[in-house]
Amino acid sequence: MMASRGKTSPGAPAIGDTDDTPAGATVSALERGIAVLRCFREDVRDLSNAELARMTGIPKPTVTRLATTLVALGLMKQAAGTERFSLSAGVVSLAQAFLGGIDLRAFARPHMAALADQANGAVYLGVRDGLDMVLVETASPRAALLLARLRVGSRFPMVSSALGRAYLSAVSDIRERERLESQLRDGAGADEWRRLKAGYTRARDDADVHGYCMSLGEFHRDIHSVAVPLVVPGGEIVALNCGGPAFLFSEAHLRQDVAPMLLATARAIAREVGGFVPTPGHASSAA
Repeated sequence: MMASRGKTSPGAPAIGDTDDTPAGATVSALERGIAVLRCFREDVRDLSNAELARMTGIPKPTVTRLATTLVALGLMKQAAGTERFSLSAGVVSLAQAFLGGIDLRAFARPHMAALADQANGAVYLGVRDGLDMVLVETASPRAALLLARLRVGSRFPMVSSALGRAYLSAVSDIRERERLESQLRDGAGADEWRRLKAGYTRARDDADVHGYCMSLGEFHRDIHSVAVPLVVPGGEIVALNCGGPAFLFSEAHLRQDVAPMLLATARAIAREVGGFVPTPGHASSAA
């Protein structure tokens, strides 16, 4: 339910009464607080003040104040008698509000489950968050024994994952795409980019010709996958992925068998939600 326009909570200042911040400007304290929250991941569940300061580049005294505020807001909790922090239940309501607003998940779920069984692979739906792709829906084949069962909220680097490469292939604004690619190269570092460059270039070529992108051991040496972009009403880009162990999902198998099924699934989802799957090479032609 949307809040009524023009109304404020009791005691809250009216919009524009006290805020002289220029339109488009950011709030440094808020950015830093969110940077602290982003340090926590599925495999990093508690962190000390010193670790948070090192990971964010924020001075430790400032991190301490931010952490105290986030604890007071119910978004973090502090282990008794220590300087170690973890996320609290307050973040769950934020995540639920976000996930609940993605109607795409409800439409995609049965199609993803059918594809997982048909391809005997893991199927993921991801959205972009910074330079990562975050899973918002997953499906695994009922007979799977060897697949990693990643959960909603798991993150994939855009530069090395099929999901991220598929997302980038659908960015039609050349300046935005070049900006993102530059950030990905800088974020990866020179040595890692040298390792990833050939696979990244192959993925761009595949997107131009076939409309899909692959990651063949670049995200994880034992995982091969293929992904396609999907544009939902409003213009947001998401990506749909299918894959599994490299010894079962060879490049030839992904190209000949999995990719056609994945494209058909993405198009079926797009028809139901009123979106579309970009045609091969659309971003290059738009540039």
